[in-house]
Amino acid sequence: MSWPYDYIIIGAGSAGCAIANRLAEDYALRILILEAGPADDSFKLKMPAGFASLGETTPYNWRYETVPQKHCNDRRMYWPRGKTLGGSSSINAMLYVRGHASDYDHWRQLGNEGWSYDDVLPFFKKAENNERGADDFHGTGGPLNVADQADPAKINEAFLKACEQAGHKRNKDFNGPTQEGVGYFQVTQKDRQRWSTASAYLRPAVERNKNNVHVLSGAVVERIILDQNQAMGVRYRYKDQDEVARCSREIILCGGAVNSPQLLMLSGIGPADHLKSVGIHPLFDIPGVGANLQDHLDASILQFCRTRDTYDTANKLWSLYQYWKDKKGPGTSPIAESGGFISTKPGLAAPDIQLHFLPALVVDHGRTKMKKNGYSLHVCTLRPESRGTIRLATKDPNQHPLIDANYLAERKDLDTLIEGVKIGRDILAQSGLDPYRAEEFQPGAIAKNDVEIERWIRARSETIYHPVGTCKMGPDNDPMAVVDHECRVRGIQGLRVVDASVMPTLVGGNTNAPTIMIAERVASFMQGKG
Repeated sequence: MSWPYDYIIIGAGSAGCAIANRLAEDYALRILILEAGPADDSFKLKMPAGFASLGETTPYNWRYETVPQKHCNDRRMYWPRGKTLGGSSSINAMLYVRGHASDYDHWRQLGNEGWSYDDVLPFFKKAENNERGADDFHGTGGPLNVADQADPAKINEAFLKACEQAGHKRNKDFNGPTQEGVGYFQVTQKDRQRWSTASAYLRPAVERNKNNVHVLSGAVVERIILDQNQAMGVRYRYKDQDEVARCSREIILCGGAVNSPQLLMLSGIGPADHLKSVGIHPLFDIPGVGANLQDHLDASILQFCRTRDTYDTANKLWSLYQYWKDKKGPGTSPIAESGGFISTKPGLAAPDIQLHFLPALVVDHGRTKMKKNGYSLHVCTLRPESRGTIRLATKDPNQHPLIDANYLAERKDLDTLIEGVKIGRDILAQSGLDPYRAEEFQPGAIAKNDVEIERWIRARSETIYHPVGTCKMGPDNDPMAVVDHECRVRGIQGLRVVDASVMPTLVGGNTNAPTIMIAERVASFMQGKG
């Protein structure tokens, strides 16, 4: 396929699908979208509770691993990332969380014009079709359907009662006037099915403009073609054949926090010394490519349940039948049903801990199956100060890159997480959960004080799937900035990065909604709307 396109989008994930849709509003534009993974045609990707199995070995998951983590007992940590149409929006827990307003004001304070909370709120609203209706914080009529959960487990109410007993207020809307508090998460579902960006954005774009919007799944991009400082096209592998596609306007890289820096480096764009070390001739020495990696580290408190009101031993066939017949029951569940945002000490400008409550024992990303009933409380530090890297292992585009999250390199991250675990345990000890609570399975008796909790965190903490920052956005005077405030790669014409990798700092919440907002924001820049 060699005839010229106007735009080539690399990666049909959360951002890639959204920006494709907005560019395709101009029916004259020719757009090619290349996705390394397969089509999103599995029932597991439609039924919300399919999330529980998507962290396992499936064709829809990159199944990355980190390098040994120095501050976490040298463990290699499993990093599932979406590899299908819709990207991680097709395999995530569907939670619609934007982060705190101050996160975006901080981006603006770092020199990124047009990215304050007041600047980005209209794009959150533009993307959204919130079934609760429109107000000052929410939109209707957008592609991304946002709904209340259909049929959450009743044990959530016991958990939320316990939260209130521990002094935490209920909050009906984490994306509204205030973030702090506890409650139910809204989800990206429509008609009680997962509503990924492939469903919300990509398919409508193709259906209304079939002649000019082309999608190739199973197309692995190996290199961006440059002519001096101009991005001209891409080389990719499709059906065991080497192919070239060229474009007349721009290449938009939407690979995410792992794949975007990897592809830039494979194309000779990145830290020169590192590129030379793997046998790649550096064309553009941009030291920030692959740097500034941030992620939310998660510690999970697990308790056995004395009743059968959790999902661990639910009859899977009956649950499947319920879902197929009436769209009810456990099949509708995002698994992480309730939770909240908590401050570990008074006077903080924004909560520094997020809680996810799951009416199931989730161990090792769901890959270890439990035979008892229980529930999990996941605790994560929201704004880590530790920074990691993405680096090439070799110049082979088929080899996974070296992911070093560098978790807990900064002591503050650990201290905050220890306090969060203590808060979580306090909540789980309240009388609201008395009808359900059995013994604590994890961490259990081995973690009675701060020193023992620290030892357990280093031994058992895991990612909660929010990597960002590896192609950071920043002003001209930031030597580590990879893209400017319109997400244009420094020094190269016709090349943008549009995905979670451009976030200069990690937001205080889940990252799918902010990634979609980034695509909406950049599309507006590209369309000349500011």
